[in-house]
Amino acid sequence: MTPSRPGAERWLPPEGGIDRLREAAETCEGCELFRDATQTVFGSGPADARIAFVGEQPGDDEDRSGAPFTGPAGRLLDKAFEQAGIDRSAAYVTNAVKHFKFVRLQSEGRRIHKKPGRGEVTACRPWLIAELNTVRPELVVALGATAAQSLMGPEFRLNSQRGVLHDLVFDGLTESTRLMATVHPSAVLRLRDPERKDAFAQFIVDLRKAAETMA
Repeated sequence: MTPSRPGAERWLPPEGGIDRLREAAETCEGCELFRDATQTVFGSGPADARIAFVGEQPGDDEDRSGAPFTGPAGRLLDKAFEQAGIDRSAAYVTNAVKHFKFVRLQSEGRRIHKKPGRGEVTACRPWLIAELNTVRPELVVALGATAAQSLMGPEFRLNSQRGVLHDLVFDGLTESTRLMATVHPSAVLRLRDPERKDAFAQFIVDLRKAAETMA
């Protein structure tokens, strides 16, 4: 049986901005995922962004590049941003879990995404809270159920609460911070047309609502 690890709390620096957090996260061993991942994939974007997007975890491309949303899901997200009128360069983009969890297909040598467990999400949550407390966005858009539950609790249900604005409250955040959840772009990619086309259109509707909320 693999021994449990302490969670990310002990690796958090006592003070400093987003760059200090990013530097400290590189050494995090708060859960077992650090053992197999290439590197920590921290958030990117302006340290004073008004809007933040939180995904589940880095994928294979992100694990290699060290930046969030650089693979197929990231390219779809960029396309959706463009159609929804969101400037990615003005947004802070991160993930609930900072290391890539995967299974390796021995026959092909490929690394396939594996959903992080509740314990891994909980262990990594201090990094996400520290990021949001530092950036202090007015709106957080959770991309997928894992991200939403990391911030709102395991009882959050994406199907019934998608697109609904919630107050996001925890130590350090301003009273004006809100959260809206939608699907993760990878969920759209897994579909086939015409379902993918319809899902992408609804995804854009959600992002336009986020943009209108900020306006």
